[in-house]
Amino acid sequence: MIPLWALLLVIVLAVAALLGLWLSLTASRLNRLHIRTDAARLSLEGALQARSAVVSAIHPDLVRAAGRTTAVALKASDMDARSDAENMLLRQLRDEDVTNPAFVEASVKVDIAARFYNDAVGDTRDLRKRPVVRAFRLAGSAPLPAFYEAMSLGDGTV
Repeated sequence: MIPLWALLLVIVLAVAALLGLWLSLTASRLNRLHIRTDAARLSLEGALQARSAVVSAIHPDLVRAAGRTTAVALKASDMDARSDAENMLLRQLRDEDVTNPAFVEASVKVDIAARFYNDAVGDTRDLRKRPVVRAFRLAGSAPLPAFYEAMSLGDGTV
């Protein structure tokens, strides 16, 4: 006959092992979400730079403004500075600029990249809100990603 204390020890160790495995899998998923968010942010930054280059090409007076806009860093935890700069640049465009096919194409790419980025941010933030993730500090020191919100070509928002 197995002593009761040995049986309880086996059960406690099994529960601890399962909890550890679950926490490890959750931390790995969170890490993959952060990687996805970073990749989407880099894609968004590339689309924004391409649109700024198009703005510079179709509206030579805005070359300096476009340069200042792309000089603002697109930080995962602070998207407001870049989105404000992008919005200021877009407000300076004329009606004929925004109907330029090259600008329309570049803006559509920005809108798509922003949607992918915001989806990744939403998934990451949803997982990070869970009490277990916060209690065990599974996010480590990674900054909480912020949503990107800027004017869109069509409806005024992304």
